[in-house]
Amino acid sequence: MEESFLENPELLISGQVFLINKPLTWTSFDVVKKLKGALIAFYKRAHSGEKEIRKLKIGHAGTLDPLASGLLILCTGSWTKKISIIQDAEKEYTGTMVLGANTASHDLETAIVPRDNFQFPDSQKIHQIANSFVGIQLQTPPAHSAVKVGGKRAYALARQGKEVEIKPKEIEIRAIEITRIQSPEIDFRIVCTKGTYIRTLAFDFGEKAGTGAYLSALCRTRIGEHRLDNAMNPLEFVKQIAEKQAL
Repeated sequence: MEESFLENPELLISGQVFLINKPLTWTSFDVVKKLKGALIAFYKRAHSGEKEIRKLKIGHAGTLDPLASGLLILCTGSWTKKISIIQDAEKEYTGTMVLGANTASHDLETAIVPRDNFQFPDSQKIHQIANSFVGIQLQTPPAHSAVKVGGKRAYALARQGKEVEIKPKEIEIRAIEITRIQSPEIDFRIVCTKGTYIRTLAFDFGEKAGTGAYLSALCRTRIGEHRLDNAMNPLEFVKQIAEKQAL
């Protein structure tokens, strides 16, 4: 059985990878802050009385929006140097888009604006549109995103009512599966490369369908070989650490 950092705190320095199931509405920073505080306190307590304690580095690989849930990977110690490798890995998501309306952010962050004369497309057309996205393409990130424009985050400018011009980036959609169709909603599973905005994909889907669409739910289920099935709730993770300290 693989040794745990709870038994050997020095493993946090040599490097650990933690799979976390980010709750809905939490930011990625919220998760890092919650776990970083608990891990540093645990490490310091294990070395209480020592004059010098090695600094514990902690970072996350791949940001998730607050309105998305799912797999967030945290790295400690020497593994923080490999964060970029993890971020570059293939991603998998499941989600729901709603046809018949748009939002400025392409998700539920901003107001829903219904489209006139909405007609839900038939199953054949839905699958045809979905398949049309498979492959390498240019995608323009949404104005309400963390992309930097002139040194500032695009979402900050967009919230100020300023127009934001963002250059398109090359992405690849490697697979799309439509898993449920029930007007006005469509559920899907998607496999894609780094930097793909699923809410932009939902918007583009709505444009091709002539109905408008926005993303109402999103969950990241995989990053490379790491799967959500093996992830832990951050509050449960902190509880485990606290229970170990209480012994």
